[in-house]
Amino acid sequence: MSKQSFLLPLLLLTCTVFAADTVTPFNGKDLAGWTGRGKDGATGGWTVGAARVSPDHPDQLVADAGGDQLINISAGHGKSVDLFTQQKFGDVTVELELMVPKGSNSGVYLMGEYEVQVLDSYGKDDSAGKGDLGAIYNVQAPTSPHYKKPGEWQTLKIEFLAPRFDTAGKKIANAKFTRVELNGSVIQTNVEAPHPTGSQLSNTETPTGPLMFQGDHGAVAYRNIKITPAD
Repeated sequence: MSKQSFLLPLLLLTCTVFAADTVTPFNGKDLAGWTGRGKDGATGGWTVGAARVSPDHPDQLVADAGGDQLINISAGHGKSVDLFTQQKFGDVTVELELMVPKGSNSGVYLMGEYEVQVLDSYGKDDSAGKGDLGAIYNVQAPTSPHYKKPGEWQTLKIEFLAPRFDTAGKKIANAKFTRVELNGSVIQTNVEAPHPTGSQLSNTETPTGPLMFQGDHGAVAYRNIKITPAD
């Protein structure tokens, strides 16, 4: 066997051993592993089912039985609660699909503190701002997004670095969104979040934190949620 032939299996084995394990925080059956931001951890209008836009109320979702999607059937602002994982993460890649009805508003919070905005931004491909779908909320507008109509599923992929701290606990590097993709297109690259972005879970920056979905601003549905830690 040649030296190259001998080394190849070792390289493949090394990649396999040290690959990060992907976490699926939502089991598609119930809200086990999640906590609501309500009193005593109550989960508000979050449920499991198959999401569709209400035929009578285009700003609301209906959860049909038999589905495996995480759905907030909130009727509007303040009618539900934010929902976050009991498990905490640092550097991660988060992949998911989302659906918002007409005019609705949610958010994907890394570590419960740093938000990628979720909004019905259909028709704003050329005018998206810091509060539109794919924005790092209050920090950076998305670049050249391609928005789908309300009620259609959209894909989001977030590559994120947690803030860094020295041995005394002083922050020495900001949280950073190294790459964000919406519907297959890159819309954010190397955007730092110097502080929590608004409506955050604790307003405290730490090495790890939960994934949180905003639920008190309107109806939203999520599915195929995958979290891959960097180490």
